[in-house]
Amino acid sequence: MGYRRMGKWSLAQICRHLRMTFDSSIDGYPLWMSFFAPLRPFIRRMMLPRLLRGDSPKGIPTAPMFAPPADLDDAKEIEILTASIHRLQNHQGDFKPHPGFGRMDSEQMKRFHTVHSAHHLGFLVPKLQNQDLIH
Repeated sequence: MGYRRMGKWSLAQICRHLRMTFDSSIDGYPLWMSFFAPLRPFIRRMMLPRLLRGDSPKGIPTAPMFAPPADLDDAKEIEILTASIHRLQNHQGDFKPHPGFGRMDSEQMKRFHTVHSAHHLGFLVPKLQNQDLIH
């Protein structure tokens, strides 16, 4: 079946990016990202409600460390992301502060990751078996 890319990343790249953000919520973000901490109250107040509604702004560049390489395998990245999803779902402790939004409780963090995932996966459109019938 497959998919068409409506953005710049493949399924594998999206899976890698999401996995990196999920894992960072548990393991912590790089120290340099804490430089944005003074801006958190403003960013949280202005952007977080919008993002949690599923209204993600498009075109905001990803921090280079979260931008995945192009040469990734879809099946392998799906498998790794699946393990990361289970880890996130079963996490019992506090989540690490998000670089832009600060601390979130479990429900907020999981909601954030859900809408963040939907945003990225929304750039992939499934190919239909009889794609020619649509034209």
